[in-house]
Amino acid sequence: MKRICLLLMLLAATGLASAETFRISDIRVDGLQRLSEGNIFSYVPLEVGDTMTPSLARSTIRDLWETGFFDDVRLSREGDVLVVTVEERPAISAISIAGNRQIKTEDLMPALANIGIAEGEIFNKLELDRVRQEMIRQYYSRGYYAVEVDTNVGELSRNRVNLSIVVEEGAQARIRHINIVGNETFSEEELRDDFESDSKLGWFFWQGANKYTREKLSGDLETLRSYYLDRGYLDFSIESTQVSISEDKRDIFVTANVREGEVYTVSDVVLTGELILGEEALRRLIMVEEGDTFSRKQVEQSVNNITTVLSNIGYAFANVNPVPRIDRDTLETELNFFIDPGKRVYVRRVEFRGNTQTKDEVLRREMRQFEGAWFSQSAIDRSKLRLQRLGYLDNVNVETPAVEGTDDQVDIVVSVEEQPSGSFQVGFGYSQVQGLIASISVQQDNFLGSGRRVGFAVSHSDIYTQASVNYTNPYYTDSGISRGFYARYTEFDQGDANISQFSTSQAAAGVNFGFPLSEVDYLRFGLGVQDVDINIGGRLVPVDPDEPDSPFEYRYVADRPLGITLDEDGDGFLSPDERSVTTYRLDGTWSRDSRNHYLNPTTGSLHRLGAEVALPGSTREFFRLNYRFRKYWPIGDNGMAFSLKGDVAYGDAYDNYDDELGIQPIEPELSDGRGRECQLDEVVTYDTGLPFYEHFYGGGVSDIRGFDDNSLGPKDQFCRSVGGDFKVIGGFELAFPLPNIESSGTRLAWFVDVGNVYSDVDSFETDLLRASTGLSLTWQAPVGPIIINVATPLKEREGDETQIIQFSFGQTF
Repeated sequence: MKRICLLLMLLAATGLASAETFRISDIRVDGLQRLSEGNIFSYVPLEVGDTMTPSLARSTIRDLWETGFFDDVRLSREGDVLVVTVEERPAISAISIAGNRQIKTEDLMPALANIGIAEGEIFNKLELDRVRQEMIRQYYSRGYYAVEVDTNVGELSRNRVNLSIVVEEGAQARIRHINIVGNETFSEEELRDDFESDSKLGWFFWQGANKYTREKLSGDLETLRSYYLDRGYLDFSIESTQVSISEDKRDIFVTANVREGEVYTVSDVVLTGELILGEEALRRLIMVEEGDTFSRKQVEQSVNNITTVLSNIGYAFANVNPVPRIDRDTLETELNFFIDPGKRVYVRRVEFRGNTQTKDEVLRREMRQFEGAWFSQSAIDRSKLRLQRLGYLDNVNVETPAVEGTDDQVDIVVSVEEQPSGSFQVGFGYSQVQGLIASISVQQDNFLGSGRRVGFAVSHSDIYTQASVNYTNPYYTDSGISRGFYARYTEFDQGDANISQFSTSQAAAGVNFGFPLSEVDYLRFGLGVQDVDINIGGRLVPVDPDEPDSPFEYRYVADRPLGITLDEDGDGFLSPDERSVTTYRLDGTWSRDSRNHYLNPTTGSLHRLGAEVALPGSTREFFRLNYRFRKYWPIGDNGMAFSLKGDVAYGDAYDNYDDELGIQPIEPELSDGRGRECQLDEVVTYDTGLPFYEHFYGGGVSDIRGFDDNSLGPKDQFCRSVGGDFKVIGGFELAFPLPNIESSGTRLAWFVDVGNVYSDVDSFETDLLRASTGLSLTWQAPVGPIIINVATPLKEREGDETQIIQFSFGQTF
């Protein structure tokens, strides 16, 4: 079409210009709207004074046409004036794409730009079909073969247009069957087991395991090739692949024709090249031995082992080339690992880019690769991980360019993208226990670019009020010892939280120090003081005065068993002083955290061991111990993970303040005062061991799910939870990603929880353990975490307070 238009214009120009040649006295351009005459003259091979000829007319039209700016170009003469008349093509003012749910607009725009369709570019109506074809190509590559694309051009003023693209995506084609032809040793089911685009539904039907894309199919063919090469089939090949689609474009059928070949064994393993590590050390890194069946996976792992060790001692550009020497007569292969370590490299300079707020020294202290030291890939990887864990860097990229003019020096260039480190949040939420929650917080995790953390928060709910301030310097010393201070005031009504009838008003302050022991080990110690005013359910009773003529006195009698704990003089009454408790706390925590992600880990583990002691001089002297365990295993590479968890906590008093603890037999039938019979594991009539206001509690949306908050464990004689000195929780989860959701703080998991709370260790019985299973959805929303559990008990006892649906919205405490 373009050639036809150009030919017609050239013929017209030839006719006009051939009538008479003339000397050009002036050149005039008509029809311009957006372009200037200067733009035209830069493409016209004519000047005033030139003689107009037919060949010049043709070349002028050709040159202007090839700019792509015009739909029409004409030359005419008015006396000795050359008149250039053009019809400008419009410019694209805006491009809109509608109906594209599966492919984001920002992903489609670059594809259109590659064919010259972008805002501000010249629009050619002849390119509309290319636009449609490019959109269809993008969807075809993702398996949407039923896609339909319509385009519409809307004219605007000043020779501009809007380009509107409407997409009807249709359903994504699914793999209905993958047929492998030529496999004799392995069954089709074995070979397809690891296919990403298999016709199986996978773990969960909405993951779309059988949805077709070209990339998935290419990956599956490579998986098939690897399967055979890892089992010795060195001559394996995929002869051909056929992909057919059903008439409705919904079903894909794949046929792969393969030739297996024979199985080869390793006849010898040879090391050549520069063996700077020593042959003995190198052979320990090689995973394949003489007599083994050939395995490409083992060969690749051997290469990776050697290059990793070399890269950690300065050989940044080491190359290990495994060369097989195949003997098809004996079905054996000799493996020759040729090692070229290259020049040993050291780091000249470490440079940071993109840190407009954070000081260089804050980032530099996280580096484990130092200037002037030998290059170490493991040190660089650890440095990157430490930077990512700071919390105020969104992205960290490390490059190692060679220093120009040298062959033994590199620079480390660390490019970072900072994210806001300060936050001011006003949030509202709701939970089934706390009711309406309101909070306001100011937190700065990178105060003045120093890496120090400063925060203030106030929150209030139906049962809980807290105000707190905190300050932490993560590098109080150059060696990485941290120091922090905190102060908080808390009011908590335990009675409204399914706990016995008491409430507390607490003021606390303290200091803590942290000591890094290794890249994954951390030790923390803290010292603090806490004053608690305890209000226990009870009543005022008249007491005969000491003097006969004095009026009656009223003194406070608290409910049992909690009141006995505070009645220091044993007179049966609680004075204001007896309801005030002071605790001097010393605590310490050791943790080992190798998880790969804070919110959604898929690999690694967490071990955390903590101890807390109420020092001599406290109103009550006690200790508490706790241990937390988490272990994660990835399943595939799509974010699915299996995890185990375990929590154990124990506490006791060491001040010989030992009021008797009466434990009634299991399953007493008592009334809670509301006409309801309750069957209980343990009924506590006297408090001993750990003070009741320091007890552990069980059940809730983030604890033993499926059971009401704080409802498990020992009760008082009114069926109210009093907690206990010993708590144990275990369980596992299978977490998997949600479709079309990229947030790292969002997950859905199937869980099984097991656990309970006991008055002490001696009271532990497996028969009293509770268990539940269900689904849990967690979303780290801007206002705080949103948790929704749908659970059902697997093991419960009559009278247990269970909840099928549990949820918490907003900030929780």
